[in-house]
Amino acid sequence: MTATAAASGASATERFKSDKLADRIGTPKERVSLLAREVLDAVHGTIRRHKVTYDEYNALKAWLISVGEDGEWPLFLDVWVEHVVEEVATEHRKGNKGTIEGPYYVPGAPEQGARGTVPMRENEPGTPLVWTGRVTSTGGPALPGAKIELWHADADGFYSQFAPGIPEWNLRATFTAGADGEFEIHTIRPAPYQIPTDGACGKLIAAAGWHAWRPAHLHVKVSAPGHELLTAQLYFPGDAHNDDDIASAVKPELVLSPQSDGHGETVEYGFALDPVRS
Repeated sequence: MTATAAASGASATERFKSDKLADRIGTPKERVSLLAREVLDAVHGTIRRHKVTYDEYNALKAWLISVGEDGEWPLFLDVWVEHVVEEVATEHRKGNKGTIEGPYYVPGAPEQGARGTVPMRENEPGTPLVWTGRVTSTGGPALPGAKIELWHADADGFYSQFAPGIPEWNLRATFTAGADGEFEIHTIRPAPYQIPTDGACGKLIAAAGWHAWRPAHLHVKVSAPGHELLTAQLYFPGDAHNDDDIASAVKPELVLSPQSDGHGETVEYGFALDPVRS
């Protein structure tokens, strides 16, 4: 079997429904009305400014239907909308910058302790990467026991549990910071990849003349009691798409500085978490 956008999209949709909707908090009707009306007003303004035709309107309807049929709403929203939600939600923070989660997070990855190797296949393609760092509070104290959840794509741009033929927890792990907040992670450097283009999102990309590339990145979630959850992606210098990421998720503070050690690469990068606001 080969990976398809439809299969990946369906997996992302089902994962969202099982992991996120259960925790949904009811939004007041007044807030729903405000947001829905402003979104619709923006759509109406676009139609009027650009004299949208019925052919264009019907093409939009057909495309929206195909987004649902392909299960690509999580992909569409995470690629083109989430970065602004993240920006607004975290603008108060003093600690590390974060960025989007994306559609491929899975909770419950295997625990590896403070120092360990991410589960991977024998002879997993990619340059070996050793990543060390510490987790602290923005006030300075170390945060022993902090959780670092890591996941990333393989050298072909595929994520375990969202593409066939990949072991369940491949390139996914959870680490627990040591007594001084320290951690050491052994993994491989991921490759840049294109988001799925054989579904509805790919049709939009082709019709608009855009590219579909994401720069190479490591996904992380870092958490500790009494502190705000940090969700981020970490990038690599020199990537051709750091400046034009299709998901608009790259920030200068998230670009790593790896060093070659003759066997692979090493990098040091830590996290300062913001205390929960009272």
